[in-house]
Amino acid sequence: MRPRWILRLAVLVAGLIPLAGAALAHGVAEGDQGFLQGVTGVHPVPFMYLGAKHMVTGYDHLLYLAGVIFYLRAFRDVAAFVSLFALGHSITLLFGVLSGLHVNPYLVDAVIGLSVCYKALENLGARGFPDPRLAVFGFGLVHGFGLSTKLQDLELARDGLVANMIYFNIGVEIGQALALGVLLILLGTLRRRDTAPAVGQNANVVLFAAGLLLFGVQITGFFVT
Repeated sequence: MRPRWILRLAVLVAGLIPLAGAALAHGVAEGDQGFLQGVTGVHPVPFMYLGAKHMVTGYDHLLYLAGVIFYLRAFRDVAAFVSLFALGHSITLLFGVLSGLHVNPYLVDAVIGLSVCYKALENLGARGFPDPRLAVFGFGLVHGFGLSTKLQDLELARDGLVANMIYFNIGVEIGQALALGVLLILLGTLRRRDTAPAVGQNANVVLFAAGLLLFGVQITGFFVT
């Protein structure tokens, strides 16, 4: 990493520190928790809504998704990478909740922060990384555990759980599609500017700083909580 990037990174991390409290608070909204803990039976629309809401408000997932598609131009490439990510987080979201396998949420979110850093470094031209498709699928598995741990902290009724989790996951995919549409519009606008290369480089430095902050906050939470 070049010296000027290190300076930018230090300034950005310092500027993002006030957001640390929000990062620790990331999870299922309090009002939604009451619904999830009190509902029994199958409820397709509410669970799809909650899944979509969680995705479009999940800044960690959106940061990683933005990094994944940042330099992709062909629609088939965007579809391939996003599908791999979706497959990964669908597997662990459903498996984690339905099997009861619980992973420490601070550790999962710390790795999610690192996934953002990883993708930013890859976009900045760092060498020695494995096949990007394999990495996207692997980090998708981690992001899915991030979703499942938020739900496992609640006492979900077993009645209708399988169907409700499938509907929740469908909602996650709907939310991801909506977020993807917005990101593609923003990136398309960026690419038409003369300053696109410089802005793209700076944007990925910001992405790296945000991922580093997320990692720091969550790993601190793991040790102090």
